[in-house]
Amino acid sequence: MQDVGLAEELAQDALVIALGKWPESGVPGNPGAWLMATAKHRAIDLVRRRVRYDRKLQELGHELETQGPAGPDPDAAMDDHIGDDLLRLIFTACHPVLSTEARTALTLRLLGGLTTEEIARGFLVPEPTVAQRIVRAKRTLAGKKVRFEMPDRDELPDRLASVLAVLYLVFNEGYTATVSEDWMRPALCAEALRLGRVLAGLMPEEPEVHGLLALMEIQASRTRARTGPSGEPILLLDQDRGLWDRLLIRRGLAALERAEALGDGIGPYTLQAAIAACHARALTPGDTDWARIAALYQVLAYITPSPVVELNRAVGVGMAYGPERGLQIADTLTSERALDSYAQLPAVRGDLLARLGRLDEARREFRRAATLTRNQRERALFLDRAAGCGRESSTM
Repeated sequence: MQDVGLAEELAQDALVIALGKWPESGVPGNPGAWLMATAKHRAIDLVRRRVRYDRKLQELGHELETQGPAGPDPDAAMDDHIGDDLLRLIFTACHPVLSTEARTALTLRLLGGLTTEEIARGFLVPEPTVAQRIVRAKRTLAGKKVRFEMPDRDELPDRLASVLAVLYLVFNEGYTATVSEDWMRPALCAEALRLGRVLAGLMPEEPEVHGLLALMEIQASRTRARTGPSGEPILLLDQDRGLWDRLLIRRGLAALERAEALGDGIGPYTLQAAIAACHARALTPGDTDWARIAALYQVLAYITPSPVVELNRAVGVGMAYGPERGLQIADTLTSERALDSYAQLPAVRGDLLARLGRLDEARREFRRAATLTRNQRERALFLDRAAGCGRESSTM
């Protein structure tokens, strides 16, 4: 198939059919293969209708006779070098004819289920920019007549960086939802984590695959501790660490060890996993090795410079060496256009200002953060922190 827009429509048709049938017949044992087979049957039906319209039934009949039945056996769909329907499609959509940004945006839209707004948040770019990337990507694939088919095994490494970026952004959207009444979307985290484990089995010698898996395992270990009884967010330093999933932490640390052993140098996902590991190894917030975290963010900023990494470094430096030094870093980011609508910048500045006792300024920053976020739970958190600064100020 060479029409990615048509592929998207067929996939959506298959989901609609599933929503109609599965409540009555039950979810099949292999739902991914069922959806794949249904979409392919829909494609076959469409081809047949077009052929009839062009009065070429005789040619189609000959093709079917020589090639055999067009409908695949659902169980056979798993018999390939990738071994997972969704991961196979992600590799397929991450075609090297597209730029890395276009591959990632298109795949997140078609297969990750993310909206353009959610993708824009991950890239820190305006929503129209993402929409244009997706449109151009579809046009490029159609113009170059790129076949929408599974890549050969030797093509996988060229697409790996884009696939990792897709899994990373899907997980992050699940970890902190862009637009939602809930703080998290656990199903997205679980699916990204599942695909990461499959990918680690598929490409066991790739260090960054294990680095990303380690990061997701450790981050996912905090899920139960990240929200309170009413779904309200609980920040990292306030979490009950007894609720952290020790099995996921052990898996994450093992994956991190594997990534570090395989790599000549440490990649960005492995570095982020090493930062997450500092938290996972600390039994209490006071045990956290913030100096190491600040140093790791310094290395990450050198390898993959970005304003978000620098903002996270400001947090680490502020915890390791005092809020004034952290604020100095955060203040240099206020002119970054990419962070104009990023709620975490005023939130971090608000936290550092509050720790310095500059409560009026901190309150204004938390209120600004509340106006920038689209997540209702996060907005309530920022407003509560702003109100807390007001209460503290009145008692001083």
